[in-house]
Amino acid sequence: MTNKRKKNIAWKVILFSLAGAVLIMLGFVGYDWWMDRRAHFIRYAAFGIDIPSNYSIHGIDVSKYQSIIDWGSVKDMKVGNVQLSFAFIKATEGLGNEDAFFRRNWKKAKEAGVARGAYHFFLATKSGKAQAENFINSVELEPGDLPPVLDIEQTYGIAPDKLRERAKEWLQTIQETYHIVPIIYTNVDFYKQYLKDDFDSYPLWVAHYLQKERPSIYRAWEFWQHSEGGRVDGILTKVDFDVFNGDSSEFRKLLIN
Repeated sequence: MTNKRKKNIAWKVILFSLAGAVLIMLGFVGYDWWMDRRAHFIRYAAFGIDIPSNYSIHGIDVSKYQSIIDWGSVKDMKVGNVQLSFAFIKATEGLGNEDAFFRRNWKKAKEAGVARGAYHFFLATKSGKAQAENFINSVELEPGDLPPVLDIEQTYGIAPDKLRERAKEWLQTIQETYHIVPIIYTNVDFYKQYLKDDFDSYPLWVAHYLQKERPSIYRAWEFWQHSEGGRVDGILTKVDFDVFNGDSSEFRKLLIN
């Protein structure tokens, strides 16, 4: 085979590779556009759950399981006096995992005027400091954002003392990096059994379902996840609903400035 023919074959391979890469990219862009339009036309008559009536600030929390979200529709939906004004967005999990939709949700929520917060799903089997570094590598906080959140719900068979040690590593590393006190998310039973007094100084976002007025927990709390079965315009799947335990001025004080 001559050198000229070899060069021609090489150029064809390069051109086919480039064409293939462009087609793949266009496919992803087209899929994103189609899913975004689909989300835009998702509409519900109501939120589909009982909303606690004695709170004025409502929000949701999301992850990749909600797929592509039309955040403008989320922000615009209003049922009675209830309108969603904040969202906690899953950012990372464990040591090297970033949620597949985090970057899109993080950007689009802000563009829609939804106060955003990022959370890390904690694996008790891994180093707390290394997990914090995973979060830090993914999340750039800006003024108006909520503090970072440690989502800790399972022991994975780790001894309680070791779990608490690793959780403290995460919290301390995050606070030293962002210079803000992070929030802890968990459910009522897990907090009472495994965290208790060691973490009472941290702001708490607590999950407790089927409660009418407030979560049943002994300590103060800032956010309450009261349902996992809500419906919101712009989201195809069911979604978790939350309330803030305070008024608008107290909410603003919690935001990064």
